[in-house]
Amino acid sequence: MLRILAAALAAAAVPMLASAQEKQAGKDEKDETMTISAEQMTGRPDREVHLERDVEVTRGPMTINADKATYNILDDEVDAEGNIRMRRFGDRYTGDELKLKMDTGKGYVTNPTYSLERNGAAGSADRINFLTQDRATVVDGTYSTCEGPDPDWYLKASTLDLDSGRDVGFARTAIVYFKGVPVLGTPAMSFPLSGARKSGFLPPTIGTTNKGGLEVTVPYYVNIAPNRDLTFFPKIYAQRGIQWGGEGRYMGETYVGQTKVEALFNDRQTKTNRYAISSTQTHNFAPGFSYVWNINAASDDEYPTDFSRTITASSQRLLPRDLALNYAAPSGYWSAVARATNYQVLQDPLAPIVRPYDRLPQLTVQATRFDVNGFDWNLTSELTRFWHPELLRGDRFVVSPKVAYPFIRPGYFLTPRLSLNATRYHLDNVPAGSETELSRVLPTLSLDGGLVFEREAPFFGRPMTQTLEPRLFYVYTPYRDQSAFPIFDTAEADLSFAQLFSENRFVGNDRISDANQLTAALTSRYIEADGAERVRIALGQRFYFTEQRVTLGAARNDTRSDVLLSAYGRLTAALSAEGNLQYSQTQHKMSRSNFGARWNPAPKSVLNLVYRRDLLNNLEQAEVSGQWPLSRRWYGVGRVNYSLPDRTVAEGLLGVEYKADCWVFRIVGQRIPTSAAAATSALFFQLELNGLTRLGSNPLDVLRTSIPGYQVVNQPSNP
Repeated sequence: MLRILAAALAAAAVPMLASAQEKQAGKDEKDETMTISAEQMTGRPDREVHLERDVEVTRGPMTINADKATYNILDDEVDAEGNIRMRRFGDRYTGDELKLKMDTGKGYVTNPTYSLERNGAAGSADRINFLTQDRATVVDGTYSTCEGPDPDWYLKASTLDLDSGRDVGFARTAIVYFKGVPVLGTPAMSFPLSGARKSGFLPPTIGTTNKGGLEVTVPYYVNIAPNRDLTFFPKIYAQRGIQWGGEGRYMGETYVGQTKVEALFNDRQTKTNRYAISSTQTHNFAPGFSYVWNINAASDDEYPTDFSRTITASSQRLLPRDLALNYAAPSGYWSAVARATNYQVLQDPLAPIVRPYDRLPQLTVQATRFDVNGFDWNLTSELTRFWHPELLRGDRFVVSPKVAYPFIRPGYFLTPRLSLNATRYHLDNVPAGSETELSRVLPTLSLDGGLVFEREAPFFGRPMTQTLEPRLFYVYTPYRDQSAFPIFDTAEADLSFAQLFSENRFVGNDRISDANQLTAALTSRYIEADGAERVRIALGQRFYFTEQRVTLGAARNDTRSDVLLSAYGRLTAALSAEGNLQYSQTQHKMSRSNFGARWNPAPKSVLNLVYRRDLLNNLEQAEVSGQWPLSRRWYGVGRVNYSLPDRTVAEGLLGVEYKADCWVFRIVGQRIPTSAAAATSALFFQLELNGLTRLGSNPLDVLRTSIPGYQVVNQPSNP
């Protein structure tokens, strides 16, 4: 059987234009040659060539196979029929008849099937019209990312525009079928051909809560530019009305911001207009200069209770309004901040909140120099105007210089430090007979030192480095009576390892603790050859040599603090555990304790166990959360936070996920406390059609925040 190779025909062919894809790849198709092969070839090599039996036409990234074909050299056009098979920029097509201009990519194929390389989508149609090298229109066709001739779901449309250049598909008169049943019909819809962003209607979300009843949201997404977008999300509450919302995101080389607004006019339950606003932005508008704002507002105290689906949002009762202007010197040695801050308090009647002081304004200057002839220098100064509608108001000026001379050598370190706190108050609405001008100057001397011992030690049969790190931290601050000073922003810090090595027992500048104390701590670690910490055990305690006279309550004559013990271990690649204890030697009981363990033996398989006990705040909880495969395709997800004293579930989540080859179904129920006496229950249903859309209400954010280690079941696994 004779086979003719016609590469010589390329010399007579019209030069080709580079496709959009090839241009993006940095290739030039003008010099691409055409290769034609067939078992029989006739015609005129300078005008038209007729090809029969086992025809193949190739140019660049395009290959056409057929039973018969004609190549018109002057028009650079191929007409083919019979068992059409075409590969075009990685996409594959079959059909009965084909006509295609090789230079522009314009043409058609009849009775086609197609398969897209980018996302694995496939379908069939009456006809596909190729408009350019990267645009095609599917007429009376289907689209699905499922493999096989009988897909679990598919989109059927009168016309389906596929634009690989913009990475967008657009369907007209579209119906989505799932298991042969129509589940969504729309006159038009768009979808991405990969994971890229696109403008258009997002899939509707449907859910239900005990606060608003049935909820239906139909978002519309506007992809304004690669660095900015806008989402409109009208939401229908069956028991309340229509809530209108919008969220814009934007960023540039010097700025980034996000603003969200939502409003419900004439709530049918409260008979009021209700709204919420949240806006954040950071902008570096000049060398060294930047500003930051964080603005939040809500119409009423019950807004987070009625409209929040996460425990973080529902428990947010202090809404900050903060604006700051920052300057950082080019030398990096000093910086300044001018800030104004106040709060909106959303009160819970059963757990009222004391309104914090507004800072109107606050001016801060900080300067730092390291290793100036061995010395480290630091200066912090702050001038703040504290305002409150009901409490004492006034100005506070603080200057705090510090100097240290650290000795750091292999195996040990020693850092003596001397600091000074100078504070002056000017008070406004003081009671009769009280002073309006107050001041104090207090020095503090501290000495921080430690040793580091290392040795090679096996751990479960593996070679590792074990360390032993004793550390001592001494602080002396003389006593000064501060009982007449106001308390604007100060509280006693919770005991922790970080606080053990702090010079002041208080957070804020209204109180400077008197100190004649020593902190002793011991830490041991097992470190692998790559530097990963396999095990860490730490023990620490503070010893008081004199009575603690500066307090926010009664004087304390304890000779020692509670003992802190912390331990962490990654026992195997799949199992890790952590525990923290705070033990009171004076009361002979455990003040605080928490223990946690995580077992992650395989991707999408995680189990978390946590126990918390805090006698100081009357809290004792046990928590279990996890994601676990129930069978080859079914996954269970859940979280239970159980209050042991109350014998009630403080927070609960339970659901299942089913993962097919090209779709995922999720059903998740959640109960979260939204106030001291109320809770919100929500039910999420979602059908995710891979590569097309998600139908129903989205529980993924809830699952990620509620279950540490959760992984989306239809995405590549993280180790």
